[in-house]
Amino acid sequence: MTRRARPRTALALTTAGLLVAGALSASPAWAKPDPVPPAPVFDDVTVHDPSIVTSGDDIWAFGSHGASAHTTDLMSWQQNTIDLSQNPDNALFDDIYTELAETFEWAQTSTLWAADVVQLPDGRYAMYYNACEGSSPRSALGLATSDTVDGPYENQGILLKSGMQGESENPGEVYDARRHPNTVDPDAFYDADGALWMVYGSYSGGIFLLEMDAATGEPLPGQGYGTHLVGGNHSRIEAPTIQYDAETGYYYLYLSFGGLGVTGGYDVRVARSKTVAGPYLDAQGNDMREVKADPSLPLFDDVTIQPYGVKLMGGHLFGRELGDPGAGVGTGYVSPGHTSWYQDPDTGRMFMVFHARFPGTGELHEVRVHQMWMNADGWPVVSPLRYAGETAGKVKRDDVIGTWQLVDMGKDITATAAEASDASFGKTGRITGAVDGGWKLTGQHTATLTVDGVVYEGVFAPVWDPDLAAWSTGFTAVSEAGVTLWGRKSVELAGAAAVDAVAADLSLGDTSGVTVDLELPTSGTGGTTIAWATSDAGIVDVDGTVTRPGIGEPDAHATLTATIANGGAEASVAFDVVVLARTPGVLAGAWAFDGSLADATGAVADAAPTGARIDAPAAGPASFVADGVDGGALHLDGTAGVRLPDGLVQGSSYSVSMWLRPEALTAYTTAFFGAASPTSWVSLVPRGHDGVGGSTMLWSGAQWYDAGTGRSLPLGEWSHVAFVVDAGAATVYVDGDLRFHGTGFPDVLSGPGNVFALGVNWWDTPFRGDVDELTVWSSALAPDDIVELAAR
Repeated sequence: MTRRARPRTALALTTAGLLVAGALSASPAWAKPDPVPPAPVFDDVTVHDPSIVTSGDDIWAFGSHGASAHTTDLMSWQQNTIDLSQNPDNALFDDIYTELAETFEWAQTSTLWAADVVQLPDGRYAMYYNACEGSSPRSALGLATSDTVDGPYENQGILLKSGMQGESENPGEVYDARRHPNTVDPDAFYDADGALWMVYGSYSGGIFLLEMDAATGEPLPGQGYGTHLVGGNHSRIEAPTIQYDAETGYYYLYLSFGGLGVTGGYDVRVARSKTVAGPYLDAQGNDMREVKADPSLPLFDDVTIQPYGVKLMGGHLFGRELGDPGAGVGTGYVSPGHTSWYQDPDTGRMFMVFHARFPGTGELHEVRVHQMWMNADGWPVVSPLRYAGETAGKVKRDDVIGTWQLVDMGKDITATAAEASDASFGKTGRITGAVDGGWKLTGQHTATLTVDGVVYEGVFAPVWDPDLAAWSTGFTAVSEAGVTLWGRKSVELAGAAAVDAVAADLSLGDTSGVTVDLELPTSGTGGTTIAWATSDAGIVDVDGTVTRPGIGEPDAHATLTATIANGGAEASVAFDVVVLARTPGVLAGAWAFDGSLADATGAVADAAPTGARIDAPAAGPASFVADGVDGGALHLDGTAGVRLPDGLVQGSSYSVSMWLRPEALTAYTTAFFGAASPTSWVSLVPRGHDGVGGSTMLWSGAQWYDAGTGRSLPLGEWSHVAFVVDAGAATVYVDGDLRFHGTGFPDVLSGPGNVFALGVNWWDTPFRGDVDELTVWSSALAPDDIVELAAR
């Protein structure tokens, strides 16, 4: 059955399931192998927490914050709507903030969480929207309907609430977050007989199931919160979705364990049941109703729950060594999760759809799709690489024999990526290298692998390897303990070929004007070693340490020489390094806020007070307090801001330093805001979204880039916050300490006409607290410069 397709009668559904199963049995995919597919073309979109529904040939994804996108091939996506913080005029509703005013008021927020859309029997589309306060389970889950999948949707009202002080949705029971759900993350689906259900929940009391009225899209009366399926005591389990598989006869409950941000350790797990209402069991037979956090341990206890569920995917890295094909650190995901699923009605092929973050890119996230299969034990297994148009046909032994990278997903909930290890799959079925075991094909593409004494059942399948930029072979398999093993075939170089590849790949970047320590690699592909020598250790040492001359001294020069060796082959590569002397930063503007909004340098116009938005008129003059970091300080009361001079910064390198003393921390509120337009901006946010655990973050909206610091600012105390953007590199400091560094930061401010503000933007709650000693630089400051600015 197509994911969330229009429901049919029970007989029709059963017949369709038998026809699909029969077709696969009578004419298996490998009977007439497809030709090698062409190289894929990917167009990526950002929809956090994607949920899938079909409309004709289009496959739609709806997610958090009002974002949506669609595709016809699961590879080339088109963005439909974007995050409400980027564009509050959301096309899914005529006026989203008016229509859902009750929801936003109850949840005390200005954004939505993970929406889900399903098509009702009468052809209408039902959107289950939801919103949450964020730091508590105060949430509302409602229904809106539309005749077309892209809206506009008309609100039908709130269905469920949570986080109340009094009686819960269960009559006679006072709301208790340890056992009652947080009413978010809905997933509506049809069972084998065509009945409509909704599974939902997050953290708090866990995951719950409601039987729905397919005629109205509302819950059948008298269920309260419904049937408890998983979780409790604030365990980090959320994002449920249920798939019925006609061939195995099981309902599969997919879940995300952990936290969704870069440091949260999000991963994807599954349990199954022969009946829609459970109980759902994992591979070891554990009843998921009993999987709850230990109330004697700290809140959001992960240790107690991490042994449970079949872990299909988590943070991982197929690492790339110097000299290997491709670029960067390799291929992998950070905190992948919040899955949906789609089954092609014509081919029966199954797919998992989810969002993922990526190594070294902060909180930037995109939609990803991987093909799925059922293994010999009736458990889903997920392709190790994104879907690129492949079909799992006949796999030959020669497709398997060779060198591989293996990733053991384990069972831990962890932000540490599972890194690949190297192994060799031999002609005789032996596996050697970092692990010991054996492999065998048990069918046209099904396989059994034994690795260090553990048996895994799964499949070999074609994969498009982005590092090779070519079609290759991968495998995915699950053990009886519910642990997933992924693999991709790799390329192994040795001798002169390895040395040549490393020499061609070895780069230190632009060394004509170095200001920070260099990273000097010491190894490469195929066991290649790299030894470094320097002409002057006082300028650049062999470990990459850079010592800059002082202000007024001349720049320094040194030569680094790399000796690359593999077997009997050897080569040398030299790098001329110019280390720039320290220079005063290029100051664009400075504000001491000693009772005035005047620029202390006199180079630019004075700042001016605003209303609650960057372009709103001020209701009165700016306010100041006497106890600043140095003299007075600017006071913002949460209803107004300050507009800095237009065009203050123009370029790809700039720095901002400021002292903040917040009186309140609200999500999305900006302290410093710079924008080229309402869809292209950079913002320093004292309290980031849940993706960064609410920590202080640097945020960009040209492309989503979330640079979380992992640290929250204390209320009523001064903290120094600074960020440096330098030609795509972003660095964030709190109290002089480096809290984030990443690459790929979007180029927001290189064009003319940029606008700047303190405490306000075009959308969010203004900042409430004090600001002092603001300096804005049209150059990238060095770490030592930031330390000096943070000193009191």
